[in-house]
Amino acid sequence: MQHPATAPADATRAIHHGESFADATGTVMPPIYATSTFAHGNPGGFDYTRSGNPNFRILEGVLASVERCDHATVFGSGVSAITAIASTLQQGDLVLCEENLYGCTVRLFEQVFAKFGVRTEWVDFTDPSSLTAIAELQPAMIWLESPTNPLLKVIDLEAVCNAARSVEVPVVVDNTFATALVQRPLQLGATLSLTSTTKYINGHSDALGGAVCTDAPEWHERMVFAQKALGLMPSPFDCWLITRGIKTLPLRLRQQIENAAALADHLADHPQVEWTRYPHRSDHPQQAVALRQMHGGGAIVTIGLETSREQAYAVCKALRWFTMAESLGGVESLICHPATMTHAAVSPEVKSKLGITDGLIRLSVGCEDVADLISDLDQALATL
Repeated sequence: MQHPATAPADATRAIHHGESFADATGTVMPPIYATSTFAHGNPGGFDYTRSGNPNFRILEGVLASVERCDHATVFGSGVSAITAIASTLQQGDLVLCEENLYGCTVRLFEQVFAKFGVRTEWVDFTDPSSLTAIAELQPAMIWLESPTNPLLKVIDLEAVCNAARSVEVPVVVDNTFATALVQRPLQLGATLSLTSTTKYINGHSDALGGAVCTDAPEWHERMVFAQKALGLMPSPFDCWLITRGIKTLPLRLRQQIENAAALADHLADHPQVEWTRYPHRSDHPQQAVALRQMHGGGAIVTIGLETSREQAYAVCKALRWFTMAESLGGVESLICHPATMTHAAVSPEVKSKLGITDGLIRLSVGCEDVADLISDLDQALATL
């Protein structure tokens, strides 16, 4: 009997990983290939795990399928994936960056790659004049996040990519906050879609990983080279965990987005909250763009409090169901103080300019009962 030719939906793609490299056993779930080396001449073409492992390929196949792209390359962390892309730059190259990026991305460019002659220019890509800057500055690369961390700015990816294409500049989009289920940067014109698979893709806060997706074969070759030459590969066990985790991504993310939207609406009316940011709310400055390019508002909510650092910490510590911790995207809710956590490496002057204040708090909303989360936030905010 012939199978129907209709393209599978995201939920189906996330569950079915295809090749398991275990034909002799018929295993439904792929095993962990805990080996550093392989016998020469094997059918899979494997030689040394730094250069490739069946668990890498299994996860890469799932990620490429969900992203609807030709190639995916996995790495040991999100920062490893960033490093792989940045390693393709040369001395004197200029990278045009969105001014609000993940703090570790900022640190890599300003404290590591700057030593090798890579230059960065920081631009507000929500300002239409930024499109003019692309042609004027002729960068070697454009680096974006959308939504940004932690301010949740939404960049018009299609507009930036169109402007970049006219001068043949590659565009990198860190899609960690959205995932391919919410937003597909490659379909909007990006060259590379980067994600920390530690976050939503794995979803259980128990593995580190990163990935770069692309339709460009030359960029895929560069990523595979960086994985091998720089030792940026993940562990087979982490890949196995992430492959398992992605199977429930559609279910988890649907609940997380529903919870986040409800929390954002509640916090927007809370007397102790100065402002609330959530991409699909009408009070978000780029809501129109978010509605156009994002299939859902995501599961991160950022709020501003008129408080000192000590008071903000007290609120975070008073919560029961939100753990104060780095990272995001797991089934459990987390709360973060960006000024001293994710963006601690960013200079005070830049944080002040961007609005990353001591009263800014980022919520990674999990899968708990939303009434419990709302009650928890209310009792913590009542301490102010």
